[in-house]
Parts: sequence; C-alpha cells; structure tokens
Amino acid sequence: MKPVRALLVLGIAAALGLSACDRQPSPDAASGTAATPDRGNENADQFIARVNAELKAMYPELTAAQWLSSTYINDDSQLLAAKANERFLTQLNSWIEQARRFEGQPMSPETARAIQLLKLQAAMPPPRDPAKLTELTQIATRMEGAYGAGKYCTGDADAKACRQLGELEEVLATSRDYDAQLDAWQGWHSTAVGQRKDYTRFVSLVNEGARDLGYADAGELWRSGYDMPAAELAAETDRLWGQVKPLYEQLHCYAGTKLDAKYGAQRGHVAGHMLPAHLMGNMWQQDWSNLWDLMAPYPGAGSLDISGALKAQYQRNLDAEMAKPGARTPAAVAQAEQDAALVTAKQMNERAQDFYVSLGMPKLPASYWDKAQFIKPRDRDVVCHASAWDMNMAGDVRTKMCTKLNEEDFTTIYHELGHVYYYLAYNKLPPLFQTGAHDGFHEAIGDTIVLGMTPAYLNRIGLVDTPQVSNEALINAQMRMALAKVSFLPFGLMIDRWRWGVFDGSIKPDQYNKAWWDLKAKYQGVAPVSARGEEFFDAGAKYHVPGNTPYTRYFLSHVLQFQFYKSLCEASGHKGPLYECSFYANPEAGRRYWAMLSKGASQPWQKTLKDMTGSEKMDASAVLEYFAPLQEWLKKQNEGKTCGWQANAAASTNATAPATPAAPTAPAAPAKPTAG
Repeated sequence: MKPVRALLVLGIAAALGLSACDRQPSPDAASGTAATPDRGNENADQFIARVNAELKAMYPELTAAQWLSSTYINDDSQLLAAKANERFLTQLNSWIEQARRFEGQPMSPETARAIQLLKLQAAMPPPRDPAKLTELTQIATRMEGAYGAGKYCTGDADAKACRQLGELEEVLATSRDYDAQLDAWQGWHSTAVGQRKDYTRFVSLVNEGARDLGYADAGELWRSGYDMPAAELAAETDRLWGQVKPLYEQLHCYAGTKLDAKYGAQRGHVAGHMLPAHLMGNMWQQDWSNLWDLMAPYPGAGSLDISGALKAQYQRNLDAEMAKPGARTPAAVAQAEQDAALVTAKQMNERAQDFYVSLGMPKLPASYWDKAQFIKPRDRDVVCHASAWDMNMAGDVRTKMCTKLNEEDFTTIYHELGHVYYYLAYNKLPPLFQTGAHDGFHEAIGDTIVLGMTPAYLNRIGLVDTPQVSNEALINAQMRMALAKVSFLPFGLMIDRWRWGVFDGSIKPDQYNKAWWDLKAKYQGVAPVSARGEEFFDAGAKYHVPGNTPYTRYFLSHVLQFQFYKSLCEASGHKGPLYECSFYANPEAGRRYWAMLSKGASQPWQKTLKDMTGSEKMDASAVLEYFAPLQEWLKKQNEGKTCGWQANAAASTNATAPATPAAPTAPAAPAKPTAG
C-alpha cells in the first residue's frame, strides 16, 4: 500500500473539512473550555445545530496545532498540539454527556444519525478523568513525534551516521544487497523499542475512554462505525478476504520463486516457506512495487518506467536551476537540488490534479500550492508519512509528503488528492456529516483514480512512450498493479486484528511482538530472519500504530476501489476488459463520482454504495475480474512449485530463528496455504 491516510488528528477520526454553519459558536467552544452550558429548553435538533457550530469554530485551532506538530517537530510544537487535542477531547466529552439527555426522545432521523456519529468522533476515546485525558494526549503527541524524529544511527560519537525512515526505505527499495537491506530493516525497527511502555499505557487509557462511552473497549468502538453491529465486522472482512486470498497466494508463490533465484533458497525463504520481511522492497511488506526489477514477468515488454521519467524531469529542472547566475558553492548546489525537487513534486501534483479536473471537479485552491508540504525540508524533522488535511472548513486543504521521485509516490499523490476532493465535495454538509460514508470510502477515492492510470493514460499525459499492445505487455501491466494492490490485502487486515486483540486483552503486553509476527505469518506469509523477541516493539515501527489510525479502512478500500472503478467505467461507456478502462476526461463518470462524494456520512454507507454501484454490499469480485489474466498466468508459472506456507512453523521459531534459515523441505505435493 502507498503510505496513505486521511487526516486523523492524533486519533480524532471526524470533522475532516467542516463547512459553514449559520449558528454562532457558544462562548464555551470559542474559549476552548469544557463547561457545560445550561440549555434545559434545547431540543435534540437544536443541540446538534449548536454542536455543529461549535465544532466548526474550534476546528481551525486544532488542525493548526497538529499541522505544526507534524511539520516542525520539537518540544514546543508537541506541547501546543497536546493542549489543543486535550481541549477538543474535553469538549467532545462534554457534548457526548449533553447528548445523553435526549435518549428516548423524538427527533429527526438526521439528528439521530448525528448523535450516533458524535459518539464515534474519536478513534482515541477520551477518559472522563481530566488528569488521565491530559496524560493520554501527552502520550499520543509524544509517540507521533518520536516516530517522525526516529533515526537509526551507527558508528561512535566521533563518526556517527544517522538515517531516518526515508533513507532506510530507499535501501529496501533500490539495494539488492541482502545484508544492507537487513541492516536498514532492523535499524528502523530498533527506533520503535522506546514506544512500548507508552503504548501499553495508551491502550489502558483509550480503553477507559471507550468504556466511559458505553463500549467494551476501544476496538469495539472502532468496529461500531460501519452502520452494522460491531460483532459483524470481523466476519464481513473475513468474507471479503476469502474472495481474494487465492489470488494473493499465487502472487506469494511467484514472489518466493523470484527471491530464491536472486538470493538462493537458503536466503529467499524463511522457515515455514515464508518470505523474508527485509527483502520485500517495503519496510512493512505491504507494497511489493519496488521489487519490479525482480518480479517483472517480461522485462522490457510494454515498458512503464514511470520512476525513470520522473527522475529525468527532475534532472531537467535541476539543470534549469544550475543555469541560473551565481557561484556554485556547495550550499548553492544543495539549494538548487532542493528547489528542483520542489518544482518536480509540484509538477507531479499538477498532473494528479489534472485527472480530477478532467472529470469536471474544481481546481485546487491557490492556497494549496503555497501551504502544502511537498518535500522534506532541509532544516527540521517532520512526519513524512503522507497525509491529507482540511485546515479550516473554508478551502484551506493541504497534503503533507516528503515526495520521492518514484512511481510509488507519484500514485500516492493521486491517492491523497482523493481525500482532498472528498473534503471539497462534502463541505456543504453539516460538520458531523463531513467524513466518508465509512472510513474505507475515504481511502478508496484516490485509489480508484489510480486504477484509471492505465498505460494509455500515462502515454496520453506524456509520461511514458506509446504502450506496446501484446499479452506480455498486459501481464507486465497487471503485475505492476498487483505488486501494489494485491500484496497489500492481508496486511490491511492484520494490523487491526492485532489491535483488536490488544484492546480486548487477548493479546497481553508481554506478547505484543509475538502476536504481531504470528499475525503477519498467518495473513501475509512473511517472517523476520532473526529473533524478534519481546525486547522489540515492531508494531510501533508502522506509523498507524503510534499514530492510532484505524487500519481496517485500508483493507476495505482495496475492495471498494475496484467496485467504484467498475461503476465509473460503466458510466463512461467503456466496452471491453475491465483492466483496459480509463475514465479520464469522462464527464459522466465525473458526475457519478462527485454525487457520491457529496453525500459524505449523511446516510448509511449501504445506500451511498447502492447509489454508486447498484449494490449495497461490498464485493471483491471486481478485484478478481480485473486481475483475471494475471491470476491465470500465475497459476501456470507456479505449476510444480512448492506453494503455500506454514505460519505455525515460522511462529514457533520466531524467538530463535537463525539469521540465515535453512530452506524448507519440499513436500511431495504443494503445502496447504495457511495464510488466512
């Protein structure tokens, strides 16, 4: 998966871009205090109108503090962010308490829905105890700041060399040196060790907050945000995973064969026929796109060297910067390189904007180009994890990235603008309805556009040459997409499986790391090559854990985006195989998409989905339809191979696995996969 998320302000999962409201905020909301006003004559409809107004009034201060905390990481900005978050959560507690007096009273359906959504506002449910609330916000801010500032350092004090996440990711993406990749992978995961104590206390505090709201634990609160009983969500995601699991298993088998060919059977697999965690081209094994040089079915066929095209564009921009008058001192050269990177990143954003505009959507406001963070600054630590923000409910929308000039970040921009255009589409709704139909919708919007980035589209915008039309080129294009989309599916499922267990107590603090790797083995079929005992906290090396961002949304989005894509292709009049469709510049597809985005959370997602696709049920059949040629090709490639993996074999050796594991013994017939 691309490093993507809708803005979650330290776990506040609502009010993403709030629109105007006629009522003025109460003095309490404007001052940020938590006093509960005496409004005994207020009915439920009036109460929700007031909450919407107060929410709108205080939101810009909250987002400004969080933006500073993410883009200028220091003690001062973290203090401001923690205090702003504390004020918001205190006010949220007050609103929820006030809402209790309307239980059982008559009210409009819209108000009843708004009150239900109000209770689900915080992915980080606040305890009622003010001291514990303060402690919670301090821990949350500290964990996110520690993640953003994380560095892996080697050498002694006189010759210390430190690398942050982006540099370590680059090693995994581009190096094929086994030991260098292992060092980078282990190095980044070592930065999370210090978060274990904070996270354990964090879990206790958010669980207390969830119980104060009437839920068994924070996991149940998260699962309650899907217009269905919370108990049904796990079964629903298992059903969807069951549809796509056979496709993932085929891709896993093919990847293992290629890793064996590159590194040898002694290193290409881990015990249990698992894939080595540090060799998958991605720090968390969630996106295998960077392994294209190893995985390409037909090298050179239908070449889609997007990364090469972007680097060439950067070189042209650098040449222009270097041609400007002035001495070429080392400082001037470094500044020229930074300026060229900024120009190139903005050009990548302009290309993404063009796709949305071609559908009839508005251009991004001028403030976007002035205020977004496009590249990593040279002078400070920032949270590089890509995110989309609505700052003030009045058009100040931004993205935050440390853009690298490669295909992964190029498509990430299209994804992040999906969030931004969702904000712009629903900003006329009351604030409590200004979020996705469910959170998986928010994540699917931009990725649906990414599916429309066909070879023909990439050629149309001048990024690649005229695409070759052949079966080899088709399989290459499908593999390119599968390495990003299909590889992600089990990862999207396992993170919240881990957190649900952490929240409900079935995963104890002294088993955090074991449970993490047990689930990665079960779902992804990946494992570390060296011991990862409880002295580590490997879950904390993934942003969404210390950042407290629920993750099931990403799994659901990888199903929904194919449903949306098929619907837009039908609206555009596309005939032929689904994978050939690009709805770029099709106004009818744009109208259908904008109509869905404009609904926000104002109605149950089932109705919104039916309005868009004709069905109110999430369904992965469009995933299988899209990848049908690749799935058949993979089956042929994997004939006679030892496919599948034994999750329990890797789990049982997790604490004692050798650095270079022995190759598994091949059974007489392919092993039964146990990934799900």
